[in-house]
Amino acid sequence: MKSFLFVTDLDNTLVGDDRALAQLNEKLEEHRQDRGTKIVYATGRSPVLFRELQSEKQLLEPDALIASVGTEIYFNGSDTPNSGWWDKLSPGWDRDKILATTAHFADLTMQPDSEQRPYKVSFLLTEETAQEVIPQLKSALQQQGLDTKLIYSAGIDLDILPRHGDKGLAVQYLRQEWGIAANNTVVCGDSGNDIALFAQGEERGIIVGNAKSELLQWHKDNPADYHYLAQAFCAGGILEGLNHFGFLA
Repeated sequence: MKSFLFVTDLDNTLVGDDRALAQLNEKLEEHRQDRGTKIVYATGRSPVLFRELQSEKQLLEPDALIASVGTEIYFNGSDTPNSGWWDKLSPGWDRDKILATTAHFADLTMQPDSEQRPYKVSFLLTEETAQEVIPQLKSALQQQGLDTKLIYSAGIDLDILPRHGDKGLAVQYLRQEWGIAANNTVVCGDSGNDIALFAQGEERGIIVGNAKSELLQWHKDNPADYHYLAQAFCAGGILEGLNHFGFLA
């Protein structure tokens, strides 16, 4: 078997079943050592919260970390974000103008300071109010001439990103950097901010068995034979999917 690019979300995707995670880590590290497989984490977490989770769960050190919902990329454990990726995100991004616009929406609650990033503004928004607030917020941002993208996930997290920034586009950037084809790439996720992983190209996709309703609905609306809906939860579902696609055979 040749090497492949393995990309996974963390919370409730890679992490959530410690026994299956230990088994998956062993297989992935063996594959990386023997064949040069690349391991990438694509998370909504900031680098600060990623390091906390990594120490709690003994996660493998990734070849690259896609953090903050795809707006930051770190190679080989570096603490310095990749400037080439940020060059793609910066045109038209105006953080102060975004904050001035969102200040008019009482239903938005700022997430902690650690989760406010150079190219990400993040709020908490209840599911009950999201359907009404998000369209109004999109319209208000557009009226201010802001070219942004809104990602709502897990019934609570609302992230405002640059138009050209998300997990899926970050994976495309890494594929180009490393020269890895889509059919030799696998992406794994469980929630709304992972939809971008599955929507960009024809990467092999694993949706874990505990996926949230927004991702399941997207999968139903966008069927593809290169996407696999696992029965098992979390890392167990990833193992199931990797075997389905033949990456670990």
